[in-house]
Amino acid sequence: MKKILSIVLIFVIVGLSITGCKNDSNDKDKLTVTIWDQGQEAGLKQILNEFSKETGIETELQVITWDSYWTLLEAGASGGDMPDVFWMHSNQATKYMKNGILMDLSPMINNSSILNMHKFKKDILDMYTYDGKVYAIPKDIDTIALWYNKTMFDEAGIPYPDETWTWETFYDSAKKLTKEDGSQYGLAMNTTNNQDGYYNIIYSMGGSVISDDKTKSELDNPKTIEAMNFVDKMIKTVMPPVNVMAETGTDVLLSSGKIAMLTQGSWMVAPFKQNEYILQNCDVAIIPKNTDGKRVSLYNGLGWAVSANTKNPEGALKLVEWLGSESMQRKQADLGITMSAYEGVSENWINSAPFNLKAYLDVLDESKAELVIRPYSKDTLAWENMLQQQLKESWTGNISMEENCKLIAEKMNEMLKNEQ
Repeated sequence: MKKILSIVLIFVIVGLSITGCKNDSNDKDKLTVTIWDQGQEAGLKQILNEFSKETGIETELQVITWDSYWTLLEAGASGGDMPDVFWMHSNQATKYMKNGILMDLSPMINNSSILNMHKFKKDILDMYTYDGKVYAIPKDIDTIALWYNKTMFDEAGIPYPDETWTWETFYDSAKKLTKEDGSQYGLAMNTTNNQDGYYNIIYSMGGSVISDDKTKSELDNPKTIEAMNFVDKMIKTVMPPVNVMAETGTDVLLSSGKIAMLTQGSWMVAPFKQNEYILQNCDVAIIPKNTDGKRVSLYNGLGWAVSANTKNPEGALKLVEWLGSESMQRKQADLGITMSAYEGVSENWINSAPFNLKAYLDVLDESKAELVIRPYSKDTLAWENMLQQQLKESWTGNISMEENCKLIAEKMNEMLKNEQ
């Protein structure tokens, strides 16, 4: 009996060992895919499931908040335990590309029969290219439009925004929509609302944030100062108190009926279409233009990157190739996940929510607007964080906007000098 029990026990142990090895193998082959936007989770899961069905390669999608996302990648870069495939952003790309953390995708791109890199905007491709090597496949493109509260406009007897609106029209309407008792304001903007806020005003008014060669600040450019003085005027007359905007997100102010207008990026469509108040009261219009007719939308685009230390390089490369293909880029738009980076496949995205989402696509038409890539350099976060912190001094009235812009330019120039 003891002998029989011993044999059974041996078989059990061996069986467990084999099972354990099999699970380890599965875990090794399964690709972890990490993103930071919960609004895109459901749609991307559909695409990933289709990839698994087509290739037999399993994936696991992880959604992590923006701040925690970069903390996770920093820790993974140091400890070697990173997700296999993940999003990359222009703010962080150079740091990850030059330090060998991302896999060079160039060989895969050169041998691919389903990728057409010419269909992606050059500015977005350039953000994810370092020393002639490509480290991320463009995922999407985002533009800026004007959200407005139809109910508030109706109550004030003001026509809805349209393509004739200038920034002066925008400001004049904001004044009429601002109530003296503080119950309602024309708009809101925080120092962090650069791509979706004051950057658009700067560029449409002829200013700039950084020189084309990324070696010099343009905050002291007279046109930039003129634009920021316009922003300063809005802060003081048609926006909620600075502390309210600092403590409450501008999206929350819109969804709680506190503001009548908000310039916002296309990345917010997913959460906005799930908000009952915004669904009932709000719509979208094309972003205003300058008095000379110049309309500018800042744009950006995320990229799909692969960890240089992935345990399944073949599978990870196959996945990002799949995600960058015309069919999957079109599916991303068709599912309402977001506008795609691939040119000419996002027309169905405008049907993904009951808003005038055409306003976001219209600015891609050169006859209607000028697209400006979100300002970046080798170490964008260094000067961008400084700029946002320093702008608070003007937002709170401690220093004039003109003087502050010149001060920011000096600090920014020192930082850019260190990048060279």
